[in-house]
Amino acid sequence: MTRRVTANLSLTLDGRYQGPGGPADMKSIVSYATTEVARRHLTRIWEKATTAVLGRLNAEGFLGFWPTVAADESADPRDRNYAKWLTEAEKVVFSRTLTEAPWKHTRVVNAPPAEVVTKLKSTGSGDILINSSASIIKPLLAADVLDRLYLMICPEIAGGGERLFEDGLPASRWSLTHQEAGDLGELALVYDRQR
Repeated sequence: MTRRVTANLSLTLDGRYQGPGGPADMKSIVSYATTEVARRHLTRIWEKATTAVLGRLNAEGFLGFWPTVAADESADPRDRNYAKWLTEAEKVVFSRTLTEAPWKHTRVVNAPPAEVVTKLKSTGSGDILINSSASIIKPLLAADVLDRLYLMICPEIAGGGERLFEDGLPASRWSLTHQEAGDLGELALVYDRQR
């Protein structure tokens, strides 16, 4: 049996994963990251995964944040559990510039994401999670390699910035397998690819 390829990303109502200010412009998303719905969603994305796939920017950003959460006994237990999982899980980081792995249990690759993830599917067990890295999710959508999408929809319109779903993607059908709404209007959604 091949492994399931999953992807996690937070989006605004207008489909943006960042605002018009570029990669650091997360103001339309960040205030929803610590809601009860978001924390339950966070647990959902990693509980069956054994491999985390990241782009370089996310890997470096996560490295600066999550290991401290793993060590922080006062952190929310759900955040801490995710941080511990991420620290210990097998990680694949896509980069054209890194020459050595930034984290333990990590390998750096410079190859087409669909090719690498397809090879990962045929080895090991557990889900492969593309973790908040649109630079990896987009080519996997284009190659129709994703089996599940974990989306957090934040009830704001960013008005500019990068979109996840661009014109030119192959047509595909998805079934909604989980949904949960939060008090702030955020939605946690899980979609499985129908093949």
